[in-house]
Amino acid sequence: MNFNLTPVVKNLLIINLVFYFLGEFIPVFADELSLYFFESPPFKPWQPLTHMFMHYGFMHLFSNMLSLFMFGPMLENVWGPKRFLIFYLVCGLGASFLYTCIQFYEFEQLANVITKYKFDPDANTFGIILHHNLPEYANTGIPGANMTFSQFAEQFREHPDNHALADNSKEFLSMIYNAIINNSALRGASGAVFGILLAFGMLFPNTELIMIFFPIPIKAKYFVALYGLYEVYAGFSKMPGDNVAHFAHIGGMIFAFILIKYWQRQRNNFY
Repeated sequence: MNFNLTPVVKNLLIINLVFYFLGEFIPVFADELSLYFFESPPFKPWQPLTHMFMHYGFMHLFSNMLSLFMFGPMLENVWGPKRFLIFYLVCGLGASFLYTCIQFYEFEQLANVITKYKFDPDANTFGIILHHNLPEYANTGIPGANMTFSQFAEQFREHPDNHALADNSKEFLSMIYNAIINNSALRGASGAVFGILLAFGMLFPNTELIMIFFPIPIKAKYFVALYGLYEVYAGFSKMPGDNVAHFAHIGGMIFAFILIKYWQRQRNNFY
């Protein structure tokens, strides 16, 4: 594999490093550039682009930049700097597009559940919604109260006819929903990087890779296929505590595939 840094890969590495450290020292900078849901107050029109230059923690940055460093130069050598940059940005934007679409669907489903609950609140339904739809908030402390949402659910279950608790339960669900809408921010170059992985698997399918976590030679086409299938599985299974934006990864791969197929049909177009 070619590990000589090409111009666009080099500049992308530098930009990501600079933006990461600016975000670490100036939190408002990271917030302004992260991608929030389009119906939330923190959303800004530039975020679908800028989110791909921000990261959650150094290891998040390191893993993405390592993949860019390993696979990016070979693609840039094949396509040239301009086409490679277009590809990188399209994959990142595609990742944010699919992620936002999935967000919109999930938020609409949750909003419908909460709206229905407000017309007929009861203790058992509140517990089901809390632990099934909002498990990450079950053990979160309630602002201004010395208990968690899960403890409140137990109290409500013990006093199911208490109208004050029923009103509180509706307020708490609205509170959690607003917190989810306003605090769900996407960061990272993962969508663009997964697009690069897919492109590498398509352009160099028989190149053998040896990964740190899988020290057995595997052809690029099989590695990419397995990784893609895992992302689909992880995206739909929603394992507890999994905060990875799997659908952003899938979005990057989908848009990479579409763009490569389009370019293959437009071989007379040069960038």
